[in-house]
Amino acid sequence: MKGLGVATAGQWFADGRAKLLAGPVLILLVLSMMILPLPPLALDLFFTFNIALAVMVLLVAMFTRDTLEFASFPTVLLFTTLLRLSLNVASTRVVLMEGHQGGDAAGKVIEAFGHFLVGGNFAVGLAVFLILVVINFMVITKGAGRIAEVGARFMLDAMPGKQMAIDADLNAGLIGEEDARTRRANVAREADFYGSMDGASKFVRGDAVAGLVIMVVNIIGGLLIGMLQHDMSFGDAGRTYVILTIGDGLVAQIPALVISTAAGVTVSRVNTDQDVGQQMIDQLLVNPRVLALAAGVMGLLGMVPGMPNLVFLFFTAVLGALAWWLSRRALEAQIAGQMTAPEPATQEAPEASWDDVQLVDTLGLEVGHRLIPLVDYRQHGELLGRIKSVRKKFAQEVGFLPPVVHIRDNLELGPNSYVITLKGAEIGRGDAYPGKWLAIDPGQLAGEVPGTPTQDPAFGLPAVWIEAALREQAQVYGYTVVDASTVVATHLNHLLHRYASDMLGRQEVQQLLDKLGEQNKALVEDVVPKALSLPLLQRLLQQLLDEDVPIRDMRSILDTLAAQAGTPELETLVAQVRVALGRAITHQWFPGREALHVIGLDAGLEQVLSQALHGNGALEPGLADTLLEQVGAALSRQEAAGEPPVLVVQHELRPLLAHFLRRRLRHLVVMSQHEIPDDRVLRVTQLAGMAA
Repeated sequence: MKGLGVATAGQWFADGRAKLLAGPVLILLVLSMMILPLPPLALDLFFTFNIALAVMVLLVAMFTRDTLEFASFPTVLLFTTLLRLSLNVASTRVVLMEGHQGGDAAGKVIEAFGHFLVGGNFAVGLAVFLILVVINFMVITKGAGRIAEVGARFMLDAMPGKQMAIDADLNAGLIGEEDARTRRANVAREADFYGSMDGASKFVRGDAVAGLVIMVVNIIGGLLIGMLQHDMSFGDAGRTYVILTIGDGLVAQIPALVISTAAGVTVSRVNTDQDVGQQMIDQLLVNPRVLALAAGVMGLLGMVPGMPNLVFLFFTAVLGALAWWLSRRALEAQIAGQMTAPEPATQEAPEASWDDVQLVDTLGLEVGHRLIPLVDYRQHGELLGRIKSVRKKFAQEVGFLPPVVHIRDNLELGPNSYVITLKGAEIGRGDAYPGKWLAIDPGQLAGEVPGTPTQDPAFGLPAVWIEAALREQAQVYGYTVVDASTVVATHLNHLLHRYASDMLGRQEVQQLLDKLGEQNKALVEDVVPKALSLPLLQRLLQQLLDEDVPIRDMRSILDTLAAQAGTPELETLVAQVRVALGRAITHQWFPGREALHVIGLDAGLEQVLSQALHGNGALEPGLADTLLEQVGAALSRQEAAGEPPVLVVQHELRPLLAHFLRRRLRHLVVMSQHEIPDDRVLRVTQLAGMAA
């Protein structure tokens, strides 16, 4: 049974279940020392344990290579401070109650620190105690607290950049989801550590103040108790109680000084693969010239008359010998490296590999450092949610899912600038100001608001960046007011629609076919690859997108292509598909209208264009200039009247005019008469080709 009991206890400790009781036991110990009187032997044990604990904490701080390896240090600092204060309370009780007996009345440890360390001289002991308090309070604790405060501030400022770097590595495939989660947790733990250290450093400062107060209370209380209760003379009471008080103060302040040093070492270290001792040795004793110069200075001081020449010359010899040894060691390492190194002629550059190939992101958003809060979910940035909404709305309206937008910070940009890229090339740029609002001028304003003049990055309208307090006033004046996140999201949405054809790759087309094949597998198999190839279908869909035609109705598109299977020309296929999608195209530009107000071509101009089409299929320069000028003027009048920018032409002319005019008038829509449903009334409100 005894063997079973020992094994069970050993297993209990090995399993780590004893660690669960460490915190509660320490708290109970602290409370008991504050409430219950302790005998001198118990005080000796606890004071010795306090010193050993302080030394252990300092050694752990010295040997850690990363801050997070000792992440529990703020909590350890709190518990050690409570332990010292409880010991001060317990020792104060014993000193005031039993101090008249002198000697070891408060324990051997206090007696040793009061007599041996300061020679029994209370004046010397008082001076030593005050010096230790000043060193601890004014030097180490204050410096460590300042480092912790600055470190916490810098860590919080750097968190968005670190989070974006992790997201960028994850999006680039350099790390996995588990590694990203671990790195995010480490960033959060490091921020929590420095924030905790900023507050925990106040514990040591308060402990030093408490030590001074306890010393004064012990001296005054001891004098009064000794003279009034034990009939001691002022001199005897002073010698007895002051020596005990000094011993009590020193036995508490020395561990406090050790703990403060550990705190300073922890917050002032730089994270490397070496501990503090290795860093100091490797960086102090790395340059023999420094040691040689130091030896020269010490030698000059040692030759000054009246100086302790022997001591200075001793250190001159030590530093000189160390400099000689380091220089000789460096020379030997250089010779050995030259002997083992290959000839320069045989050195070859490393071979290129596929690791050197970096694929560009299809869609990217680069932001300046002041825009990082807009894309940082920890700072409640709204832009990430807006981008998700933009992609979802685009997929619902256009008919395919756009690529994921990869967001990263770019220090080369202006602090408030952003750049939108497509396949590594810039397609849009703008500025945004978090905390401000963009007031866009729609053309009819009742007044003006002060701000920074600019242009709406999406549509080029005149706008003003205003303060948040002027938002309601701008709305009253007729401005369209949006926040910074909406500005960037709207610009992105505009560019997605404009470059939709460039984003539709073969993979997206195949995914569309797979989705349609879940319900119409036979239709998909009849068209691809029997009727036409996947690349040809991709080109057709891209041309539709380039002409602002959604491809949501893939069933109608494939039905039309199946009926035109023998037609190899892409333009003919596009024309037939547009006719099949005519009702959807008309509804896109004229929702809910029975009468369609459009731009038309003069009969004479249409005849000339028809002749050119049936001739060589190209427009003469003079005719092209006239056409562009007349259509541009009609388009301006149409937009001024608030009508859609739609030009309706003969079915045969639409491909030629769409190709020619949309390259110069990007927002112009060219429709064929065959695309207009029979139940819609067509009215020409502007005519191109007639004399103005």
